[in-house]
Amino acid sequence: MTDSDALLLHRNAIIFDGLIIANWDSSIFEDMRRGGLTGANCTCSVWENFADTMKNIAKWNKMFRDHENLIVKAHSVADIRAAKAADKTAIVLGFQNTSAFEDQIGYIQHFKDVGVGIVQLAYNTQNFVGAGCYESHDSGLSDFGHDVVAEMNRVGILCDLSHVGAKTSKDTILASTKPVAYSHCLPSALKAHPRNKSDEELKFIAGHGGFIGVTMFPAFLARGVDSTVDDYVAAMDHVVNVAGEDSVGFGTDFTQGYGQPFFDWLTHDKGDGRRLTDFGEITNPNGLRTIGEFPNLTAAMARAGWTETRITKVLGENWLTLLDEVWSG
Repeated sequence: MTDSDALLLHRNAIIFDGLIIANWDSSIFEDMRRGGLTGANCTCSVWENFADTMKNIAKWNKMFRDHENLIVKAHSVADIRAAKAADKTAIVLGFQNTSAFEDQIGYIQHFKDVGVGIVQLAYNTQNFVGAGCYESHDSGLSDFGHDVVAEMNRVGILCDLSHVGAKTSKDTILASTKPVAYSHCLPSALKAHPRNKSDEELKFIAGHGGFIGVTMFPAFLARGVDSTVDDYVAAMDHVVNVAGEDSVGFGTDFTQGYGQPFFDWLTHDKGDGRRLTDFGEITNPNGLRTIGEFPNLTAAMARAGWTETRITKVLGENWLTLLDEVWSG
């Protein structure tokens, strides 16, 4: 496949990013268009409680009005495909924690109604639902957590397990009646790290109908800040070989526009507690430094010898198949 063929393929394909947590403003939305991004799971809650999360969603609603020429809120896969046709980016509001649910099952339906489509069960540490991947003891999915998963299944919100501990993740995969996902992770076979998933974990989630979005966050890549977009595709290749090409997409974890204070907030328990980790230097892979460079990802897939079918699946069609099953069932 030539470079021009890859560019044409990119322009015509559905491009869906399973996780972006950027410093949202017009420059980000313009870069989404520049990169040909069809849709993305965009974080609007990490450590926030119900009230603060609702404030974040109110800010998003204003951004949808102010930038209606660039972005649109997505409630369905049909909305995402319509955004592609309209040359806009479909925004799926997502949480990286269930702190916004507090201890109220009834909040889950409310968040679904205002456009939340993906929720991670825990962010790095323990909460009411279960344990994160940095928690010293993973107690598994709590009884309340089982109720949360059941309600998320009922209303149609995808359960995300990227930052969740191994036991809590396994319990969730077994408890959920709908597919669940690691929206943004990397294989520990390429680099040992608490945030990365073993081949056994990748096989287990895929074997139960689940999904893996491969991230490019530098701290988790084998070559770290020296990585290139080709290294990122090589990591995807590993996951595809383990889980199968129908179960894999990408979730970059772009943090575009943020500086050190934001990362300090992320890496302390509940935002201001004990330090959980230190990411060190954060420089995205060469060739994919910004959202606007997404065509380089498609070109790298072509260089790696991927078929057009595999490229279109991993770029976004697999994500849309998953979301349609979770949201429409």
